[in-house]
Amino acid sequence: MNHIPLVDLKAAHAEVAPQVQAGFERVLARTAFIGGDEVRDFEREYAEFAGVAHCVGVANGTDALELALRVSGVGAGDEVVIPANTFIATAGAVARTGARPVPADCLPDSYLLDPRAALAAVGPATRAVVPVHLYGQCAEVAALIAALPERVKVVEDAAQCQGATREGRSPGSGGIAATSFYPGKNLGAYGDAGAVLTDDEDAAARVRAIANHGGVAKYRHDVAGFNSRLDGLQAVVLRAKLARLAEGNRARRAAAARYDALLAGLVAAGRVVPPVTVAGNEHVWHLYVLRVVGADRDDVVGKLNAEGIGAGVHYPAPVHLTPAFAHLGHRRGDFPHAEEAADRILSLPLYPQITADQQQRVVDTLAAALR
Repeated sequence: MNHIPLVDLKAAHAEVAPQVQAGFERVLARTAFIGGDEVRDFEREYAEFAGVAHCVGVANGTDALELALRVSGVGAGDEVVIPANTFIATAGAVARTGARPVPADCLPDSYLLDPRAALAAVGPATRAVVPVHLYGQCAEVAALIAALPERVKVVEDAAQCQGATREGRSPGSGGIAATSFYPGKNLGAYGDAGAVLTDDEDAAARVRAIANHGGVAKYRHDVAGFNSRLDGLQAVVLRAKLARLAEGNRARRAAAARYDALLAGLVAAGRVVPPVTVAGNEHVWHLYVLRVVGADRDDVVGKLNAEGIGAGVHYPAPVHLTPAFAHLGHRRGDFPHAEEAADRILSLPLYPQITADQQQRVVDTLAAALR
């Protein structure tokens, strides 16, 4: 059976293998395993790509979000508003600061954080709101900043949107954002890696210090910190892939447009609801997520997988219904849009190298699974 993966990491590696090999040899020759020129060069290059003044590479995306929250003043006893429909790491990063995550519902069509729901969840203890730029497009940021009291900061979770913009604005521009370079991201490392993005020089310096045991010089510890550093080998991979990221994002957009056309019949028949791109968004299609109608989503995913189609679910349970955050005291029905999405959505294979023939097979298999 010809398997079509959800994400094709082998194809992605094949495109950059010579550059990665040469870069690894540079790092090994210099023994620059922590920090070094490759990390500094990647930080400069990604900041330029992302349209921000500063990029601070760290060990993973969860650390990046925690660090961004910490330098935004979030700590023990605070509350942070997050989308109910996000990967658990968003809530986990909040909890690691000592703050309490406060879920809010998503919009029913784009699944992005509902700004009105987020504002309604703001209380006296709220210190930050975390809009998650989900599936490759940006959530509303400008309206949140305009409506929130000055004491409440916006900290963007940009783990799924490398290269995306909203009304021309990049995540972190004029504020602070965290991103992840987990292997399956649009810009993926060969292990865990992440970064904090900001125009604020002081915030960038504080992130760098906290992530380096609380200081920027050996045996100097100005604040209580921990170890979260981007290593030279991962920086090599990220630099090689960054050179192809804009091209890869264009290929993702073309593949998404093909899916839109191929799925038109199923949409017209009311069997699926396609993904929505919000006006003003430059979508980078980290995932192609549609909603199943009139069928059991898990059964459909099982049928696709059985035929070699690597469909997945992002995500099968909203934060408030996970055992890890049951102590927040919410029940099913509290965030209906997030809960319906968790029950109904599935992700189809999408990556820059996917072919039109592969996409046709995906859609044909989906149609058969829905019969």
